[in-house]
Amino acid sequence: MTQTSQAPAPGAEAVPAGPRAPRPLGVHRAWAVAAVTFVTIVGAAAFASLPGLLIDPLHTEFGWSRGTIGLAVSVNLALYGLTSPFAAAMMDRFGIRRVVCCALLTIALGSGLTVFMTQSWQLVLCWGVLVGLGSGSMALAFAATVTNRWFVARRGLVTGILTAGGAAGQLVFLPLLSWITEHHGWRPAATTVALTAVAVVPLAWFLLRDHPADVGLAAYGAAEFTPKPPPVTGAAARALRTLRDASRTGTFWLLAASFAICGASTNGLVKTHFVPAAHDHGMPVTTAASLLAVIGLFDIAGTVASGWFTDRLSPRRLLAIYYGLRGLSLMFLPMLLADSIHPPMVLFIVFYGLDWVATVPPTIALCREHYGENGAIVFGWVLAAHQIGAALVAYLGGVARDALGSYDVVWYSSGALCAIAALMSLVIRHRPVAVPPVAVAV
Repeated sequence: MTQTSQAPAPGAEAVPAGPRAPRPLGVHRAWAVAAVTFVTIVGAAAFASLPGLLIDPLHTEFGWSRGTIGLAVSVNLALYGLTSPFAAAMMDRFGIRRVVCCALLTIALGSGLTVFMTQSWQLVLCWGVLVGLGSGSMALAFAATVTNRWFVARRGLVTGILTAGGAAGQLVFLPLLSWITEHHGWRPAATTVALTAVAVVPLAWFLLRDHPADVGLAAYGAAEFTPKPPPVTGAAARALRTLRDASRTGTFWLLAASFAICGASTNGLVKTHFVPAAHDHGMPVTTAASLLAVIGLFDIAGTVASGWFTDRLSPRRLLAIYYGLRGLSLMFLPMLLADSIHPPMVLFIVFYGLDWVATVPPTIALCREHYGENGAIVFGWVLAAHQIGAALVAYLGGVARDALGSYDVVWYSSGALCAIAALMSLVIRHRPVAVPPVAVAV
C-alpha cells in the first residue's frame, strides 16, 4: 500500500484544522501524547498486579478452589483480549479519550464492587467481566492506535516504550498491593486499584488528543500534513470485517497462534501463578511479589530495546529469538523455586524479565506490515488470541495445582509451547511495503 504520510485511524470528532508546518519548533506534540498515554497505561496496570495476589487470600477466606478463582481470572483475561479489536474500532468512531476514560471507570467499578462479594460468581462478574471489559479497552491496541496516528518515525521505539508502561505499572503497584494484602487484607488492595483507575481519568481526558490534526500538526516524522478523517461508523462491523479479511491469510493464524502461546507463558502462567507457586515452596508472598516486580523492571528495558531492534531488524526473526529464549528459561524454573532468593533465581528473573513482553513491538510491526491501516484492529484480534491462551493457562494452571499438588507440569508444557511459537514466527513471510516519506524529525 503506497502512502505519502501516515494513514491514521479516524478519530471521534472531526475538527477543522488547517495544516501547519510539519516540523514545529521545539518538541513535537506527539511526544507529549505518548507521555500521557504511558502514564495512563501505568495507572491502569494496577488491575493487572492483583489477580496473583488474590488466589491464596480468597482460598483461605471463602474456601474457593484455585480452579474456581482461576476461572474468574480466565474470564478477565479472555475479555481483555476479545474486547481489544472492538475497542480499537471504537476509538476510530468515538475517539481515544472517550473510550479510555470509560474503560478506566469500568475498571474502577468492577474492582470496587469486589469488596462486597460473598459468592464465587460475584468474583467472576466483577473481576472477570467488568474489569476484563475495562482492561480490554485499555489493552495494547490503545498503544498501537496512538502510535499509528501520531508517529511515522520511531514507531518501533515508541511502541516499546508504551508497551513497557504495563510493566512499569506492575513495578509500581505489585509490591504496594502485596504489602497491603499481607498486612490489611485483600479488600483494601482492591479498593486501591479502583481509586487509582479513577485518579487517571482526568489526566486522560484533559491531556490526550485523538489525532495530530486536532492541534494542526502532521504526525511525528511525516513529510506532509494529513487532515483528520471523519469518524468511522459501524465499529463492531468494521472489527468483524477486518477479522474476516485477515483470517483468510496464513500470516494472521501464525501471528495469532504464536501470540496465544505468548499469553499462555506470561499473563496466564507467570503473572497469575508465580506467586502461589513460590509460596508452595515456602517463599513469603511479599518476597515472591517483589520478584515479579523486578521482572517488570527488566521488562521495561527489554521492551524498549525490542522496539529499537524492531526499527532495524527483521520482526519475525526477533520473535523467534524471544520465544526460544523464553521457553528455555521456563524449563529451568521448577528447579529454581525455593523458600528464599538465591543467585540462579535472580538470573532467571533478569533473563525472563528482559523477554516478558519484548514480543509486542515486532508483532505490531508485522500486523502493520501485512495489514496496513487496519493493522491496529488486526493486532487487537491477535491480542485476543494472546489473552485466550492466557485465560486457558490461568484456569488449567489452577486445576493442575489442585490435582497434582505442583505446578511443574505447567512450567514444562509452557516451555515446549514457546519452542513451537519460535518455529511459527520463522514461517511468517516478509512482505515488502512502500515506505512513506519521512521528514527529519525534531
